[in-house]
Amino acid sequence: MPVEMARDLEETASSSEDDDLVNQEDHPYIIWTGGCRRIPILVFHAEAILTKDNNIRVIGEHYHLSYKIVKTDSRLVRSILTAHGFHEVHPSSPDYNLMWTGSHLKPFLLRTLSEAQKVNHFPRSYELTRKDRLYKNIVRMQHTHGFKAFHILPQTFLLPAEYAEFCNSYSKDRGPWIVKPVASSRGRGVYLINSPNQISLEENILVSRYISNPLLIDDFKFDVRLYVLVTSYDPLVIYLYEEGLARFATVRYDQGVKNIRNQFMHLTNYSVNKKSGDYVSCDDPEVEDYGNKWSMSAMLRYLKQEGRDTTALMAHVEDLIIKTIISAELAIATACKTFVPHRSSCFG
Repeated sequence: MPVEMARDLEETASSSEDDDLVNQEDHPYIIWTGGCRRIPILVFHAEAILTKDNNIRVIGEHYHLSYKIVKTDSRLVRSILTAHGFHEVHPSSPDYNLMWTGSHLKPFLLRTLSEAQKVNHFPRSYELTRKDRLYKNIVRMQHTHGFKAFHILPQTFLLPAEYAEFCNSYSKDRGPWIVKPVASSRGRGVYLINSPNQISLEENILVSRYISNPLLIDDFKFDVRLYVLVTSYDPLVIYLYEEGLARFATVRYDQGVKNIRNQFMHLTNYSVNKKSGDYVSCDDPEVEDYGNKWSMSAMLRYLKQEGRDTTALMAHVEDLIIKTIISAELAIATACKTFVPHRSSCFG
């Protein structure tokens, strides 16, 4: 993940050995961009945590780069930044180059960002991360561009507002259906139903048609976690990391109604399945296809051996990622123009 170094420091003059090391154009950890190649980009390397390479540390130290971590405990982020010569400042300090926060920034804070400061959130990114907002954005795209072009999620209803429509669909297809809170994570509050009477309407929830014939590996349900980085919404720039995780349920899948309440069978969240007595962890980083977490590469190799067209599968996944982000693009890009003074200040 590249993070642009402070422009107001790029022309710092010095004759020290460290300066010579940093300023050389072929430095392995700097990419020079912009007009006349005058803007340096620091490229982070995860292995820096282990190697303790002074060639990496000297860059952050030379430019006096700093970071702060707010409302979250990101030990890995802290370790990587420290290994690259960044120093940590107090969460309330206004003097920093990178803010890593676990919550959305208020508009007045976004307006104060200088050109040398970056934050790991876009304004209104909840248009993408909240289930209810994402659902509404996708429905809007279906109305605008055609249902078929954006048919990227199962039939879904937002309750209680669309309760009547849900009951009408239920009368034609009794399910099962899956219920999710609109603003939750890690499998919290998620459950399956086979009757509208099993739903509590005291809070906003999403009800989606459950995919009852999922793709299985060794009879277990699984999902895939991919790492996607957006560095700009105007123009839209998306990076997809080449590796990911496959996470497995801990009980073999069975469509029987009697199993509808078994979270260890139907949900693949780590936070849920780690509580199962059948959960198997793998502590060997060289083993990719053992236990309840595989690498995505291992999953794709397995599916290819089973005769699946994994190239077409990943093309569909990339299409899904692009359309999902595009559905929230307008709202987030508009918020960036309104609240963020510098186009390159946000990433996420």
